[in-house]
Amino acid sequence: MRMSTMELTEEQRLLADTARRFTDEVVIPWVQDNRDREWLAPPEERVPYELLEAIDALGLRTLGVPEKYGGVQLEHQAVTFAILAEELARGDSGFMDTLAQVWKVSVLLSNCAPEHLQDEWFPKIVADSGFLLAHALTEPRGASDRWLPYDVPEAAMHTKATREGDEWVLNGRKHFITNGYDAKLYVIYANTDPSQGMRSGTSSFLVPRDTPGFTIGRAHEKFGARFMNQGELIFEDCRLPADHLLVENEALGKAGVYFQPGKILQAAKNLGVGVAALEETSRYVQEFVQGGKLLIKHQVVAKAMAEMATKVEAVRAMTRLAARAVDAGADDASLLTWMAKVYAGNNIFEVCRTAMELHGGSGVMRDTGIEKHFRDAAMFLHMDGTADIHNFKIAKALFPETAGTYAGVE
Repeated sequence: MRMSTMELTEEQRLLADTARRFTDEVVIPWVQDNRDREWLAPPEERVPYELLEAIDALGLRTLGVPEKYGGVQLEHQAVTFAILAEELARGDSGFMDTLAQVWKVSVLLSNCAPEHLQDEWFPKIVADSGFLLAHALTEPRGASDRWLPYDVPEAAMHTKATREGDEWVLNGRKHFITNGYDAKLYVIYANTDPSQGMRSGTSSFLVPRDTPGFTIGRAHEKFGARFMNQGELIFEDCRLPADHLLVENEALGKAGVYFQPGKILQAAKNLGVGVAALEETSRYVQEFVQGGKLLIKHQVVAKAMAEMATKVEAVRAMTRLAARAVDAGADDASLLTWMAKVYAGNNIFEVCRTAMELHGGSGVMRDTGIEKHFRDAAMFLHMDGTADIHNFKIAKALFPETAGTYAGVE
């Protein structure tokens, strides 16, 4: 199902066409040729650097990098990210996850990093198609639950940073970090004021991969989005120059330029997986004969296909609405991005489950490939915050005076 081009600019239509051709001609054939690599390759041989190099040649890898460093300046950034993410995730969501971090972290750095750090790192990012970026919040003892409206010291980051002369010293551990196993540059969040909670006591730091005291632990072996490696990060008296501080104490408040487009990208990546499942199932039911006639001629199959297509279009509409709100700086932008993330996660999972079921016994076989979409869609229920936590945030935004805190004492 080709995406609607209503309300898109000419630039966005051209970018969408470019991404669709790239997915059809490069990404999908690459995934088909690398089915074994997804499961059998060790983490250090799994990331699709070939695809990153190929998309870099199209100028689509460095969209978040400022133009003066060789990046691409985008109008209506959130909508454009949504369009591209949908098309590229249709080929592979893991590849899109890897690429999305480069976009999002670049946007964050362009807004928060001092000029001397931008001057140092953006040229390196642009020059190296394999230069991956990572954004590290999640910890072993605290993840989605930290986003509840419960801002007290007990909910603060366990990773700590203390100032010692001209250095910051980091100690702690992160896990489930997208690109964490492979990135060359990291944005790390740590508590710098033990008397405060998450909102007022968290700082962000720019940490190069080879910084003494910083080591990469294991790659997390997950069942979906396997062409992106999540990783564990360990800080043991990791010393950083004082000027590698990005935002002191108020880092989470300043990271909206990362979080809002991030929710859009999550919804759009999920949408792309659903589109792929729908397209492949559409071909299958119009070619496979069961009970003496094509599957599509069976009423139950026709009904299922109609429902799948409706869900895909509804997710696309919700994602576009939220993206336009982000680009416009609307007051309800955060609320709409949370809604889009949850709505996409739940509905695309159902689309992919139905797609797998309509393939019958073949649906669970690796040879057909439809099970991969189901696995990838299941990942989005847990990525970038769980659906339940987002629903609590939605309720709090809708009923600010009466909704509960959902953690701790009222």
